[in-house]
Amino acid sequence: MTDITVAGTYSLGDRTVNRMGYGAMQLAGPGVFGPPKDRGAAIAVLREAVASGVNHIDTSDFYGPHVTNQIIHEALHPYPKDLVIVTKVGAIRGDDASWNPALTPADLTRAVHDNLRNLGVDSLDVVNLRVGGIHAPQDSSIEEQFATLADLQRQGLIRHLGLSNVTSRQLKEARSLSNVVCVQNHYNLVQRDDDSFMDELTNAGIAYVPFFPLGGFTPLQSSTLSDVALQIGATPMQVALAWLLHRAGNILLIPGTSSVGHLRENMAAVNIALSGDVLAKLDVIGKGGVS
Repeated sequence: MTDITVAGTYSLGDRTVNRMGYGAMQLAGPGVFGPPKDRGAAIAVLREAVASGVNHIDTSDFYGPHVTNQIIHEALHPYPKDLVIVTKVGAIRGDDASWNPALTPADLTRAVHDNLRNLGVDSLDVVNLRVGGIHAPQDSSIEEQFATLADLQRQGLIRHLGLSNVTSRQLKEARSLSNVVCVQNHYNLVQRDDDSFMDELTNAGIAYVPFFPLGGFTPLQSSTLSDVALQIGATPMQVALAWLLHRAGNILLIPGTSSVGHLRENMAAVNIALSGDVLAKLDVIGKGGVS
């Protein structure tokens, strides 16, 4: 990696989006279940995101369930023409807030219609098929599931298809059925298992969207990261986001927050240029060399 400027855009299907997007998962209640404590604050975050230049929002109708998409609709509908809303299907929430697979053709069809209804649209911009475990992929066949979504795409209910929590082999299987515009996997400064897979996607012109870009429910902790942040006058989380933007030009970020102040901090990461020396220090973290 070289010393580069990270602000820019990337193609997502037939649309061009800014590389810093927004993940809406945290707009639901605790545990991504039920309504938020402050619905007005959730609406304010979404409106601030769009006003700040975000035109890529990541969501799912199983956030809540239904809650997050309904808040997006209330906050932003009618949607700006350049806004791309990416949703995912493949899970359902239990009454006890559990996360359960929902991958039969009937499940997936129902989920697409739930997203259409709660977002208030006739066609979904991008639908990601979410498979595998909580954090890591499971390399089983996804042919039936992806074929179901490809059929809904042919019906005009979905514009573009993507994948979440998948392997390289599963990507190849999906691409034999329909075009894939993005892959959303677990990746950040510390979690680097997808390094080679990301290079494959870069070469194929497919967007890579890391989920848990800041470490997930346990934020990234690293003395090296903290030292670098102090050195360049940024927060550790801003540096972690900037590193991802430097890592590859096809990376699209979707950090989530329910705070306008935190949103503004995340957005500022696009203006952080990391020198080659700084990148070399940060790169060692993911290789297990330092903490």
